[in-house]
Amino acid sequence: MRIAIVGCGFVADYYISTLRSYPQLTVAGVTDRDPDRAAHFAKFHSLPLYPSLQALLDDSSVELVLNLTNPRSHFEISKACLNVGKHVYSEKPLAMAFEEAQHLVALAQSQGLYLSCAPCNLLGETAQTLWKALREKTVGSVRVVYAEMDDGLLHKMPYRQWQSSSGIPWPAQDEFEVGCTLEHAGYYVTWLAAFFGPIASVTAFASCQVPDKQTDAPLEPKNAPDFSVACLQFASGVVARLTCSIVAPHDHALKIIGDEGILYTRDCWFYNSPVFVRRSLTFRRKTFLNPLSRQYPLVCSSQKKQSIKKGQQMDYARGVAELADAIENQRPCRLSAEFSLHVNEVVLAIQNATSGVSYKPKTTFEPIAPMPWA
Repeated sequence: MRIAIVGCGFVADYYISTLRSYPQLTVAGVTDRDPDRAAHFAKFHSLPLYPSLQALLDDSSVELVLNLTNPRSHFEISKACLNVGKHVYSEKPLAMAFEEAQHLVALAQSQGLYLSCAPCNLLGETAQTLWKALREKTVGSVRVVYAEMDDGLLHKMPYRQWQSSSGIPWPAQDEFEVGCTLEHAGYYVTWLAAFFGPIASVTAFASCQVPDKQTDAPLEPKNAPDFSVACLQFASGVVARLTCSIVAPHDHALKIIGDEGILYTRDCWFYNSPVFVRRSLTFRRKTFLNPLSRQYPLVCSSQKKQSIKKGQQMDYARGVAELADAIENQRPCRLSAEFSLHVNEVVLAIQNATSGVSYKPKTTFEPIAPMPWA
C-alpha cells in the first residue's frame, strides 16, 4: 500500500524508523506546512517530497495518509484527506473538540473510508499479554485498576536539547499548550476500553499546577492542565483510576486488581514491558498478596525483534500496518473510527474537567478482537 505523510515534525522520525519494519507499506512522499522542514526531512530519510498538501491530495496512487501534524491541525488535515477519498491514520488526538471528531467519523462513514487514530500500543506485546491473562481469569474477576501516566517535572528538564534523529527539536510549545492529558491519557484509555469495554461514566478533575513554564514564547492557552485524575466506570462494572501529570515523578505503572491477585506492568510505552502476577494468599485469619511475583509469559508478534530498536520503545507504525491490513482485507480495524472517537471523547472529558466533572460518554464501540498471535 502506498502511504503519504503530512507533518515532518518530531514524531515523524519515529514513524519512519518503524515503518521500515513493514515492507508492505511504501512511503510515496511527505509534506509539511514548513517547506524547509519538509525538504530537510525528505532528504534525511531519502523520501520523495510533495511541494504542498494539495500535491499530496492530488496523487491518486496514495490510498492512506498519516496525519502527523500539530494536534490543532488534525481536524482540518484529516477532513481534507477524507474529502478526496483517502483513508486516514491520525496522531492523537483525533480532534481537539468532540464535535470535530464526530464530524470526521461521520465523514469517513459517508465516504466508505477507514479512519484510525494513535496510540497503537494496544497492539503491542505487553497489552496483548495482559489481555490474554485477563481472558484466562489469571487474577479472577477484576474489580479495580490503577493506571499512572506521570512524566516528572517536565518544565524543569533540558527539553530544549531534545531532538529527533533528523534534528527536529521536541515541540515544547505544542506539548505544554495541548496538555499532558490529551497527549498521554490515550495510552491507557485504549488499553482499558479494549480490555473492559465502553466507558459508561467519567468523574474527573484537571488543573494547571505550573502556569509559568518559561517557554520561548507565551503559552496559548497558558493554563492547559498539567495534572488530571479520573475515575472511569466501565459498563462491565470495572472501575479504573487514571492519573496524568508532568509534575509528579515518572511513573507509567499499571495495576489490575482482581479477586485472586494483581496483574501489573511498569510502562505502557515499552511494547515488551514484562507482565507480572502476584497471587492472593490466605494465612490464618488474613488474606494478603504474595510478596513474590511471577512473570507471565509474554506473547510475541512476528515484528517483535524488528520493530523495537535501541532508544525506541514504541512501534509507532504498528497502528498504520493494522489499518492498512484492515483496508486490504476489508475487515474491521482494531483501532476503528468508533473506538478512536470513544477514546477521544473520554480523554477530552478528563482534559476539560478543570472544575471537576461527572460525564457520561455518548459514544460506544463494538468489541475489539485481540491480535491473532495473542
